Amino acid sequence: MFDILIKNGTCYAGDGKAGFVSDIAVEGGVIAAIGNLENAEAKRVIDARNLAVTPGFIDTHSHSDLVALVEPEIANKTTQGVTTDIIGQDGMSLAPVRTEYIDVWKKVMAGLEGQYEVEWDWHSSAEYLARLEAQPLGPNLAYLAPYGNIRMCVVGLENRPATKDEVKKMQDLLEEAILHGAVGLSTGLIYPPCNYASEDEIAELTKVLTKYGLPLVIHQRSEADDILNSMDEVVRISRKSGCPIHFSHFKVCGKKNAHLFDAVMEKLGSASKEIAVSFDQYPYTAGSTTFSVILPPWVHDGGADKALARLADPVARERMKRDIRDGIHGWDNFIDFAGMENISVTFVKTAKNADVVGKNMIEIGKLRGKDPLDAAFDVLLEEEMVVGLVDFYGYEEHVEKILAHPLQNPCTDGILGAHPHPRVYGSFPRILGHYVRERKILDLPTAIHKMTGRPASIFKMRNRGLLKKGYVADISIFDPETVIDTATYENPKQFANGIPYVIVCGRLVVDDGAVMKEKAGQVVRFEK
Repeated sequence: MFDILIKNGTCYAGDGKAGFVSDIAVEGGVIAAIGNLENAEAKRVIDARNLAVTPGFIDTHSHSDLVALVEPEIANKTTQGVTTDIIGQDGMSLAPVRTEYIDVWKKVMAGLEGQYEVEWDWHSSAEYLARLEAQPLGPNLAYLAPYGNIRMCVVGLENRPATKDEVKKMQDLLEEAILHGAVGLSTGLIYPPCNYASEDEIAELTKVLTKYGLPLVIHQRSEADDILNSMDEVVRISRKSGCPIHFSHFKVCGKKNAHLFDAVMEKLGSASKEIAVSFDQYPYTAGSTTFSVILPPWVHDGGADKALARLADPVARERMKRDIRDGIHGWDNFIDFAGMENISVTFVKTAKNADVVGKNMIEIGKLRGKDPLDAAFDVLLEEEMVVGLVDFYGYEEHVEKILAHPLQNPCTDGILGAHPHPRVYGSFPRILGHYVRERKILDLPTAIHKMTGRPASIFKMRNRGLLKKGYVADISIFDPETVIDTATYENPKQFANGIPYVIVCGRLVVDDGAVMKEKAGQVVRFEK
């Protein structure tokens, strides 16, 4: 007797081919049989007539690093059909970390991922992954070794070049993380201390990735004014080290930079003829990150505590204002490319400033009776940098063109908080409902391949990403005629419609639309 029998569904294998009507049997956490199983018996039978049965979706850019320790069911993902989250993004995660940096790094991670009370009782990547593995996870979690953590552990938080000896130590830390299961290395070249690393330093470190065939997952140095030069740097890194490249949340920031879009896409095509390259994208014209990105890079030198001291210094504040107004070459100036009216706060640390959540910078200035920049600086100082933002920067036509590109796969880049970006709850069903069914930007088999088989291949996940006998039973079941996101910018914490069943490692984590809170997910580790 099987554990689960899925009957009469239209199955999409995850390879981009057309669907076929079949039954699927699940036993012991794996797909035990595919075909006509009309005489089979099972503990649980799901009638999937008129429903699509697919491999579970893989979110290749997730910020569930902290929330997995507090709300491990991660229901905002499983209700989208996501069965695997890839964490450790943008060069920042919870490990590795040295004892003396834990307090300052807590502020960094809270600013990126929201405020969660967690006892940091780990130091190494292996210890952190073991902590995750002990949790009653809803989805699986895969981990990228974070460049920022590795550099912090070896070089510290100062803005200086790494020595040859320090680069070797960083290589050793990266290899240690890979041997414990990391599926690649991430970096965020707008975030300290990642942005202190030179092109050559990154190339030296990523030679370790080449040894294992794993990707550098990169938030490039510029996604705005200097994006063309930034892409050239990324290509040179791959040339020097030989590692595959996976661009994070690929886009062109700022409507004023829309004229660069065609050249960016041409450069991407040229790069793909020379290096192994892929990228992910969320299907929205707004982004989300830590509010502290509005500050010039020098403010962050030495870590969060020194940044807070500079925010308290009137002279430093005036310099910040000048740099925001005049710009710094090579710096992605969010206020310049998005505009203060298009940057809103998503969460804060304390109740003192809870009234600014959901409001843009102009509105916050009026609320506080101050210049918008001074009001923003006050909020960052009072909240110890634990503030998130949403920024509206782009055009829908660009979203559609990127979505249709063969090198693209979807992601959420989901950052939780009091008033998060709707992508946290809606990215995958939005693609299936809006862009596939309504807009017809993609056909359904192609979209499913981009969500399943393609990312599994990029990140070398064995026995996942396809409906295939012997593969892990990560399965999503949805109605192609009704699946849609319901999360909006005004009301973002809304689960999707039309995804009644989601199976992780052979266990139902969404059953007839209800979220099941039991241990299902695993830590998905790279295996040589």
